[in-house]
Amino acid sequence: MKTEILTLLRETDGYVSGQELCEKFGVSRTAVWKAINQLKEAGYEIEAVQNKGYRLVSVPDILSESELQSVRKTRWIGEKIAFFDVVDSTNTRAKQLAEEGAPNGTYVIAERQDAGKGRRGRGFDSPAGQGIWMTLVLKPEIDPNHASMITLVTALAVSKAITDMTGRPAGIKWPNDIYWKDRKICGMLIENTLVGRCIENCIIGAGININQQTFCSDAPNPVSLRQITGKEQEPVFILADTVKRFKDYYRKIQQGQTEDIVRNYRERLYRYNGFHLYQDADGVFEAEIHDVEPTGHLVLADRDGVTRRYAFKEVSHLIPSDTTPSAPFVL
Repeated sequence: MKTEILTLLRETDGYVSGQELCEKFGVSRTAVWKAINQLKEAGYEIEAVQNKGYRLVSVPDILSESELQSVRKTRWIGEKIAFFDVVDSTNTRAKQLAEEGAPNGTYVIAERQDAGKGRRGRGFDSPAGQGIWMTLVLKPEIDPNHASMITLVTALAVSKAITDMTGRPAGIKWPNDIYWKDRKICGMLIENTLVGRCIENCIIGAGININQQTFCSDAPNPVSLRQITGKEQEPVFILADTVKRFKDYYRKIQQGQTEDIVRNYRERLYRYNGFHLYQDADGVFEAEIHDVEPTGHLVLADRDGVTRRYAFKEVSHLIPSDTTPSAPFVL
């Protein structure tokens, strides 16, 4: 019941009387009092005034299952939440849950990861209380030919949520990292389990830097939303908005409306205009983004107009390091 009370307090500008809570949820005043105390013990500041009722003053800077459920905007995503104070990796736990029969839309949230994973086996800095470390278990009900769209819509959902919540442009570095200028806000790792040509489980992991003021990892270019905006952000609202946007985009995939997705994805690409350095198996070269195909392939064109087509992991951006501007590093 504490989740329902928290939701109501969030949705109310002023006070909610104890009697109103009793009548709405069909419980006693003692039950309401116990639920309010549980929320207080979890870090919520709730003001209680005689003859007025209860008012939510502030929320803790950590995620919790009650906090997540109180702002959930979708039916099937997040109906089941597996919340952990500490895990090795949310992707690892999500794969285990999927193999054990976790329902479609389950997501795994951790306050901290000890062995967060990025693409190509890289570690991911995931300190407690400073970001969103989550993985969604998706059992795709889509045309197998549209499977690559999941990568595009995940990146779109995070990019748009961050932009709208902070007022700062968040671009997509192909295929699915999220960047502000030349600095990385969010990394993703999407892992699929295949049965024949169909995806049985799609494990969608994302790590979003929210309130870090310093970074302890050796990642060369991280940045948090707090560093960008100059003020502390509430992770729960960014997460809720991201999940809702993902749901809306995913419905478009199911309906076959992939052209809009690809167009929106192209419009939000980091370094979409101009020539930049890239590296593939043959070495470093200069090119501009010519296209991103519905299959997710990146098409680059050099200054002579010669195009090259790449699948995921076949090419890397080269981005100047903040500490050594003349020396590029590979992401």
